[in-house]
Amino acid sequence: MPIVAQSTETTDWVSRFADEVIEESERRAPGKPVVVASGLSPSGPIHLGNLREVMTPHLVADEIRRRGYQVRHLISWDDYDRYRKVPNGVAGIDDSWAEHIGKPLTSVPAPKGSAHPNWAEHFKAAMVESLAEMGVEFDGISQTAQYTSGVYREQVLHAMRQRGEIDAILAQYRTKKAPAKKQQSQKPVDEAELEAAEGSGAAAEDDGNSSAGYFPYKPYCGQCEKDLTTVTSYDDDTTELSYTCGACGFSESVLLSEFNRGKLVWKVDWPMRWAYEGVVFEPSGVDHSSPGSSFQVGGQIVGIFGGKQPIGPMYAFVGISGMAKMSSSRGGVPTPADALKIMEPQILRWLYARRRPNQSFKIAFDQEIQRLYDEWDKLDSKVADGSALPADAAAHARAVGTAAGELPRTSRPLPYRTLASVADITAGHQDQALRILSELDPADPLASLDEARPRLDKAEAWINTQVPADQRTIVRDEPDAELLKSLDEQGQASLRLLLDGLESHWSLDGLTHLVYGVPKVQAGFSADATPKELPPEIKTAQRSFFALLYHLLVGRDTGPRLPTLLLAVGQERVRALLGE
Repeated sequence: MPIVAQSTETTDWVSRFADEVIEESERRAPGKPVVVASGLSPSGPIHLGNLREVMTPHLVADEIRRRGYQVRHLISWDDYDRYRKVPNGVAGIDDSWAEHIGKPLTSVPAPKGSAHPNWAEHFKAAMVESLAEMGVEFDGISQTAQYTSGVYREQVLHAMRQRGEIDAILAQYRTKKAPAKKQQSQKPVDEAELEAAEGSGAAAEDDGNSSAGYFPYKPYCGQCEKDLTTVTSYDDDTTELSYTCGACGFSESVLLSEFNRGKLVWKVDWPMRWAYEGVVFEPSGVDHSSPGSSFQVGGQIVGIFGGKQPIGPMYAFVGISGMAKMSSSRGGVPTPADALKIMEPQILRWLYARRRPNQSFKIAFDQEIQRLYDEWDKLDSKVADGSALPADAAAHARAVGTAAGELPRTSRPLPYRTLASVADITAGHQDQALRILSELDPADPLASLDEARPRLDKAEAWINTQVPADQRTIVRDEPDAELLKSLDEQGQASLRLLLDGLESHWSLDGLTHLVYGVPKVQAGFSADATPKELPPEIKTAQRSFFALLYHLLVGRDTGPRLPTLLLAVGQERVRALLGE
């Protein structure tokens, strides 16, 4: 019997699904491990939209584990799917890969320079590494291994015997008009679903029709390895199957009871696996809500295999700040590995945990990542002092760790925007970075950059890979003599007030107080005056003063936060550039 530890949070979406899944699992398979599933096609870079297919069941499975139940999270690698097209923008491939279209993904060569044996393993490896960094436990299942080793033999033979019943189910949808394509949608197994909708080869993938009737099984050609084949006959008693290849003209007859080079068509394959694995929970992309989708049709076909359709939500679109809709068949789309270069795994987990599956959200690769980190740090503080709302605290708990324990974290989590500014200004000089960061809080100076890692490394990677060169900060080598000479009396006085206060305010908080305070003092107010105590003109004066400092220090209207910039430049150089 499991040790049922009631969730500390009952209002977040993960807990609600966990309740439902446990109840359904006990009804279907009492006493057995709860089975949740994800499906991924390694047809190209596995992107951040695909990650929702994994994170949704992972979070639910982890909550169930926290309650003491045994759980299996299956990730089915659809690596026996056909290679559909040569993706654009993927390094190490060219148009010559078009000759492999129609072969299983595991029979296609990996991109040039890859250390992996084939196309599928190349793209699978990057995802496996990212999931490990994020603390995602799973049991991976290669569909190539399952089919070619004969694991599904009885299921394949059963589907062929029941082809008339399967055909009748599919026939209900063949005459229906295809729904209009949605603008923002992602399929959980997009390559397989595309094949189900578009067809492949001489026989349509969604129904396998040929002149000899309907067959839910498609062989890969014994000569060219492609799936451009048509089954011409099949004998239920002997299991003799004959096919011809539309690509190379090859034909042969085989005994399906011994033959392992082929697979069920997608709309039959998916429900077969639900029944075979006993899947209780599996999410799916929003396209599966449409009539004739694989999920809807599978709900009818799964009964033929003695199973039930999993429960699970339709999940919504995941976008990227400043980028168009992602497609895993194209190169250049952000992957989990790309995100993990610029953000800690806790942050990436949090993005998926805090939004219900049917809510779309964006992942920031632009300046918005700084605001995102500010929001996270604020939540971290609220959780620490007990003031966080229950649902927010639950999302935070799911982000920082799993049932197995907490993920490694930055021991001294300095503000991301500060670390990014320091990385920008110092351009990789570690001793300079340590000098600046140790001066942020003189009462508790940073002893080593390792205290700020890995967050520091993520911020540095963001600066180096996501910030355009023309937005990088370059401190002036010499004072802007012309600008200094042109300053009126008020401008000169503002610089004098700043310079006079540098030494006594040389910390992040002190310099913040100083630079915001100079315009207040010039206007006859106290440097400690709050915004409510000040007229609107003070904000205008502050903006003008900040612009002047940026021009004198970096030759631009804007730049990193001024207190951080001043610390980075150093007192001596600041005084020189400001004309002292």
